[in-house]
Amino acid sequence: MALHSLRFRLVDSPDSFGAKRRARRAAWLSDTFPDLAEMNVLDLGGRVQSWAEVPVRPKHVHVVNLEPLPTDLPDWAEADHADACELPRSILDRRYDLVFSNSVLEHVGGYERRRRMAEAIQELAPAYWVQTPYRYFPVEPHWVAPGMQFLPVSARVLVARKWPLAYTPNKPYDLAMKQVLTTELIGRAELRYLFPGATIRSERLLGLTKSIIAVRRP
Repeated sequence: MALHSLRFRLVDSPDSFGAKRRARRAAWLSDTFPDLAEMNVLDLGGRVQSWAEVPVRPKHVHVVNLEPLPTDLPDWAEADHADACELPRSILDRRYDLVFSNSVLEHVGGYERRRRMAEAIQELAPAYWVQTPYRYFPVEPHWVAPGMQFLPVSARVLVARKWPLAYTPNKPYDLAMKQVLTTELIGRAELRYLFPGATIRSERLLGLTKSIIAVRRP
């Protein structure tokens, strides 16, 4: 329990190290897109609440997520329950100023689905910001487990179930297996291949690349 509470202090609490990194990333986003406050933004896989807490909020945010959606939305937001890799025509027919995605690409389920998501992103807006944890950072970020991403599946499932810094240790085997199989970190080469028109930026921690971001400005 002591180690699990350490995870909360490091990653999940509002004043955690992870929260400070997310705030720094939000500032980086607004610096990259000076007109962000006037933009119509599509957020694939995000949450409306996250945009309520940023220093610069877009004029309009359309959140698409497979998670349950809030029933009470602010006037600057809309939300749809949909798959980012198989967007409905009602979304594909629209155009946005910016497509944003944070820590989603590694969860969609394999290269082919990542490719579909990347193609949709590049068609929906002239600008995008797609962030994903870097495969070769020494600590796997979802379970805060050193080197976990390089282990065989069976070992990763064991870590997911028993590692004390996991978000929910002692989870059932089937749930742990599903989470392991749908978490696939990628490197720069694949991100560059998925987004050939992008600049690939590195977010660093202690001099090491912690996450990579495909950015295209209008």
